[in-house]
Amino acid sequence: MADRPVGFGRRDHAGRVAPAGTPSLDDESMARLLPDRAKRGHKGTFGKLLVMAGSLDYAGAALLVCRASGRAGAGLVTLAVPESLQPLFASKVVEATTMALPEDDVEEVDPEPALAKILDNEHDALVIGPGLRPSLAAADLLRLILTSLEEGLNPPAVLDAEALRTLASVGEWWTGVTRPCVLTPHAGEFARLRAGSGHDPAEDGDLNEDDEARVRAASAAAAEWGHVVVLKGANTVIAAPDGATAMAPFENPAMATGGTGDVLAGTIGALLAQGLAPFDAARLGVYLHGLAGELVRDRLGDAGLLAGDLPEALPIVRKRLAGIAERLQAGRRLGFGARPADPDRDGGPAEAGTDE
Repeated sequence: MADRPVGFGRRDHAGRVAPAGTPSLDDESMARLLPDRAKRGHKGTFGKLLVMAGSLDYAGAALLVCRASGRAGAGLVTLAVPESLQPLFASKVVEATTMALPEDDVEEVDPEPALAKILDNEHDALVIGPGLRPSLAAADLLRLILTSLEEGLNPPAVLDAEALRTLASVGEWWTGVTRPCVLTPHAGEFARLRAGSGHDPAEDGDLNEDDEARVRAASAAAAEWGHVVVLKGANTVIAAPDGATAMAPFENPAMATGGTGDVLAGTIGALLAQGLAPFDAARLGVYLHGLAGELVRDRLGDAGLLAGDLPEALPIVRKRLAGIAERLQAGRRLGFGARPADPDRDGGPAEAGTDE
């Protein structure tokens, strides 16, 4: 069969050719991006992620982001929600902590006090948007977060879902943003963002079927907005403001189900929190997410995958990439044999001819 599973359970994508000048993500290049895991590290070592997501109608989105973040390696995850909803979410998240944001009405955040509480929380990256309730107060809080200065530090942010819809309604939203961002729109959200930036989305071409059009549009948007753009869909495109682009090799119909984008946002956010630069975090996050999807697809088939299946597969595919990373390190001994002596720990190699 031409489509036999290979490697991590991925199908062979050798027949698909990425547009000229756009590298296709692969095992080796992505393995090199994996953040280090210090043997003596602790939960603070591996990144603190703050998630602003979820609402009464879309509680699942926040839970998926938090679950994916932990499975992608983040050390600490905090979910920030309106204080009236905190009891609901606190009873659902297990590993994550929750933060109650001040309200001026039920489920309506009070923007300035909420900002103060967010800035007072120590974090290395943010995810904003999945499942948020549309409101003027939430939009104002997003604006304050993106334009504030945290004592000279500006942790990066992943912007998804409602955060993207809010930006689409603000002309030249990018001019006042003080932190690096990764935007993760699907084709419809991307079209709204382009329209809000003064472009005719029709001129971008077919962003569902035409990979060359997808690369051109994502690259143009990243350059104009000054932030990394992840244009989701089959063969997801990642574009950086400096013109660098990449394309994922995955075309997986099983992933076409609600909540998979929330898992991607959490995965990228976790990698940002672990210290990867936005373009690297976006590429590796897309790749891990795609590998996880294909691992589940091999087990379930082209239909029936649930977004909640993906977080459990993330550490499995990450582990396999880590194995590739080890093999790529020159001189590393593999297999079950004893490791070479470490002079720093063992007092140096024994002298020839001695009894040591």
